[in-house]
Amino acid sequence: MFYIIGQMGNFMILFVVSKEQTLYKPMYLLLCMLAVTDIGMSTSAVPNALCIFWFNLKGMTVGGCLTQTFFLHTVYTMHSAVLVTMAFDRYVAMFNPLRYSTILTNTCIANLGLLGLIRAVLFILPMPLLLRRLPFCANRIIAHTYCDHIAVAKTSCGDITVNRMYGLVIVVLVFGLDLALIVLSYGLIIRAVLRISSKKAHQKALNICTAHICVMLISYTSVLLTTLIHRFGKGVAPHVHIILANLYVLLLPVLNPIIYGVRIKELHDKVGKYTCRI
Repeated sequence: MFYIIGQMGNFMILFVVSKEQTLYKPMYLLLCMLAVTDIGMSTSAVPNALCIFWFNLKGMTVGGCLTQTFFLHTVYTMHSAVLVTMAFDRYVAMFNPLRYSTILTNTCIANLGLLGLIRAVLFILPMPLLLRRLPFCANRIIAHTYCDHIAVAKTSCGDITVNRMYGLVIVVLVFGLDLALIVLSYGLIIRAVLRISSKKAHQKALNICTAHICVMLISYTSVLLTTLIHRFGKGVAPHVHIILANLYVLLLPVLNPIIYGVRIKELHDKVGKYTCRI
């Protein structure tokens, strides 16, 4: 149900933005990018998990597992890049509104999206290559519903220190840096919003910022918790790892369309219009 609701919500955003020319703006193009990463994230993991429960699927080829690892982590990283770009978009809209349309054009947003994709591929490509070199002995059972990098590495009977270190580097350099930039941007934005004298403008700015901050909190809290428990939570029960990791790929795709659909009035109105037609 979560998977179906998430897919419907994200495809609805893509459909509405593609149909409404008034929504051909940087912020809505970024929402489309976010929707695509949400669709990719859940589709990379959930169908495989459903096959385990419904059809008793117990096996997966090494190539298939490594491919899933690559795509899943690439989408995670791309998702983070989109959130940083959204924070930058709101920063420019707040502090340089007169030049907003010239600084952040649709072409600029597309280029930033492409840059985020290239970064994701370059950072994540070593992960399956590092897993490929590991020796796998008798125990080939992954205590997970999908091929997470560290979950796969833990089934190896060899030394996985390099895998652990590289995973930690990704968390610090990619997610840590992205989170720092987002916190800085929204810190400055919130400070500026609180100084706005017009009550209507204050409320509008706060509505949009609140939607973005909700998504940031859900995204980074879940991914950091999962990463830290995997690396340092030796006493944590395996089902806690699995529940947290699955919530990340299930909750975000469901909550993102709801949060933005409710908090951003223009999008809310357009989605309402098409829903009533259907």
